Amino acid sequence: MPAPSSPVAVPSAPVIRIVLADDERMVRTALRVILDAEPGLQVVGEAATGAEAVSVVRELRPDVVLMDVRMPEIDGIQATRRILSGAGPDAPRIVVVTTFENDAYVYDALRVGAAGFLLKRAAPEELVGAVRLVARSDSLLYPAAVRGLAAEHARRHPPAAPAWVSRLTDREAEVLRHMAKGLTNAEIAGLLGVGPATVKTHVAAVLAKTGARDRTQAVIVAYESGFIRPNA
Repeated sequence: MPAPSSPVAVPSAPVIRIVLADDERMVRTALRVILDAEPGLQVVGEAATGAEAVSVVRELRPDVVLMDVRMPEIDGIQATRRILSGAGPDAPRIVVVTTFENDAYVYDALRVGAAGFLLKRAAPEELVGAVRLVARSDSLLYPAAVRGLAAEHARRHPPAAPAWVSRLTDREAEVLRHMAKGLTNAEIAGLLGVGPATVKTHVAAVLAKTGARDRTQAVIVAYESGFIRPNA
């Protein structure tokens, strides 16, 4: 009689390591309680100022950073820029946290490489979903809010189409427009009738041609170039 086979071990998903940067201790405590209660999420560090956030992130190398956009010493924008400068593909995904959707600081943070933004009034499930979303390299965009911020930026800085616009294929241009709507790779794949791997290839081509760090920055570049019109 053959010996019973041993059960096959199923590898567990890697833990998403998070750093919280906010000058209010109570806010950091509340965020920690929510995130640490979720399977697969772990808060590994905290920072009370922008300068401290840069130091803590460089030391701990988390996967995701929740960054208050307005903090002492240096704000969340400067901290985001310093963290991502020269960090390469292994840089953490940074989500800036703000009180208002129309905060001009948010747009500046997205321009320097933040993966998205989250409102402080977000429900716990939205917070957890946001962390998981950016950890898998999707963008965290509120399309209507980004359109409004981009429209204001375009009013102050009229767009000039760069050379990359003409280098996009028709399919890449279509994918970029869907990215600007806040759609994930899986959602874009469903609309186009192709596999997620194909969409991932198109997204990679868009990033290479626009010179963007990630899909969020590609959307900002698309607005600033005039490729996507905020009021269209």
